[in-house]
Amino acid sequence: MSEIQGFILHAKTRPEKSDAFEAFFSGYVQASRAEPGCIEYHMLRDKQDPTLFIFYEIWQSQAHLDVHSNLPHMKQFLEQRDEYLERDFDIRAIDMISLSSASR
Repeated sequence: MSEIQGFILHAKTRPEKSDAFEAFFSGYVQASRAEPGCIEYHMLRDKQDPTLFIFYEIWQSQAHLDVHSNLPHMKQFLEQRDEYLERDFDIRAIDMISLSSASR
């Protein structure tokens, strides 16, 4: 069995594109949550800096994450990100220490 894969992704948007980024990319949350292997998937917006969006994702395995990353909606997400961002994503791999709240 593969090890759980998780990461936190920071997306720093251009101020004039922040609301459009939220409207466009929030549509991917439900589709991603419905994918096999998705344990947690959240899109967050920083209250102190509304141009900063944070994605928190936990996947059952690297294989599940790879399938997710190669789906058409995720490829579109990656292709269109530069229209909205000040700089490319800052992605940090994480270890999940506590159990998922989704398993309760």
